[in-house]
This record gives sequence, structure tokens and C-alpha cells, in this order.
Amino acid sequence: MNFVGRRKLWYAISLLVIIPGLIAMLVNRPALNFSIDFTGGNLLQLKFERPVESSQVREVLKEFNLEKSSLQTAGENEFLLRTPVLGEEETGKLFSALKEKLGNFEIKRNEKVGATIGREITRNALYALIIASGLMLIYIGFRFEFLFGVSAVVALLHDVLVTVGLFALFRWEVDSSFVAAILTIIGYSINDTIVIFDRIRENLRMRKKESLEELVNRSIKQSLTRTISTVTTVIIALVALLTLGGETTKGFALAMLIGTVSGTYSSIFTASPLWIDLRRLAEGRKKAFQGRERRVTSP
Repeated sequence: MNFVGRRKLWYAISLLVIIPGLIAMLVNRPALNFSIDFTGGNLLQLKFERPVESSQVREVLKEFNLEKSSLQTAGENEFLLRTPVLGEEETGKLFSALKEKLGNFEIKRNEKVGATIGREITRNALYALIIASGLMLIYIGFRFEFLFGVSAVVALLHDVLVTVGLFALFRWEVDSSFVAAILTIIGYSINDTIVIFDRIRENLRMRKKESLEELVNRSIKQSLTRTISTVTTVIIALVALLTLGGETTKGFALAMLIGTVSGTYSSIFTASPLWIDLRRLAEGRKKAFQGRERRVTSP
């Protein structure tokens, strides 16, 4: 397969996914469908008189469209429930349904709380992304070459934009685990890209008469088996978590699944072809600069 020769097609596919997501973030208010971790809500602590499973509590919550609320076990037959903001009437109906289906319970806490993830933490996450990208650029530039670092960071940002853009476009809920998923995606994406870049660097040392496109294609093919095997095992685990896991892990699993697929795509179809384009652009500018110098120095 000619990975590099069709790079304009791969670039176009990436833009077709990223641009609608960016538009959705600009049009929608808020840009993302933030969960109560970001917006605040009600904090309820309930202790039931008889044994109750968390799945039974969630069944009741579904009747009030609260199935995505945070539910934690706080002790024997005791649960800590974090919901969107509920009025007195809504809270009363919820308590009545819980009592009718699960038995009597004691209300230990019933209060409104603020967001656990505010602007400061969101801003710190963006700072972490910027700092990590800068350090990766420096390290890869030192270990490989500067253009490898630029290509790797662009591929990394590609994966973040794809994941965030799809969540904005389809209005999937963004909770605290989404931040963890994004940071995990960054590490996974850069690792996959570096494996291919390392193969390209080794083949450059033994390069004979083949063109740069042929060399990169060969390097990608040599890494393809490893890449496919790795991503397949990760996807199997994420699909299992997405389908069999609880409501609280679905957002994390979905973000990781999108980021994993996007990271594999960008490592093969974005990073390496982009490196060729950047290298040719740099070589073209270097030749143009040398040509101007010769014209200036010639008598």
C-alpha cells in the first residue's frame, strides 16, 4: 500500500473529522456537554435499611434520566449520589420512587455542591498539554531530528482534536474521567509514532537508491504488524469496558477508544507523510537561500 503517495487523501480525511468538531465547539454553548463534575449539582447520601445493590439504585435513577449520575458505595447499604441540580419537587419524587422500590432509607446528606472540576483544573490540563508537547518536541528533536518532533506533535494534537471534536459534535457527556483519557491518549499516540520514526531513522542510515517515499513506505510496512497487533488488543479491552462496564466508565472508555483508533491512524497516515512534506519544504528553502547567496557573491 502506498501510504505516502496518497497523503493528501489522508490529510483530507483528518480535516473532514476535525473541522465539524471545531465548528460544533464554536456554535454550541457550552462547547462540550459537561457533566456535573464541571457544572455542580446535588449531593445525596442515603443509607437503606435492607441490602441494596448499586445496579438497583441505577434502575430507579433511569426513570428520572439520572442514570449517568455519579454513584459510589459509602458503606454497607449506603450510597453517595451526585446528580445534576434538582429542585425540591424533583428530589421528593426521586425519594418516593427509591422508597417504593428499594425500601426505607435514611437521608444523611442532601445538599447542593459546586463543580469538582473548575476553570483552574481545566486550564491546568491545557497547560499540561502545551508543556508536554513542548518537551516532546525538544526530546524528539534531540534524539531524532527537529522535523520528526514537529510531525509527532502535530499528530498528537490531531488525536486530541479528533477526540474532543467528536464529543462536541455528538454531545457526549464529558466528565472528570475524560481529562484522564485525553492525557492517556497523548502518551499512547506519541509512543506509536516514535516506533515508526525509529524504523525510518534506521532505514535512512542504510539508504541506497530508493526515494524518500519508498523508504518511508517500507518503514511503515515493517512496523505495521506490531502496530496492528497492539491496537487490536487495546481495542478489545476498551470495547469490553464500554459494553460491560458501568455508566461511570463509559465516557472514559469511549474517549480512549476514539483516541486509540485516531492515534494509530495519525501515526501511519499523518506523522510520517507530514515529515516528508516538512523535510522537502526545508530542503527547498535551503536551496533557495543558497541560490540567493551565490547570486550575491558572484562578480
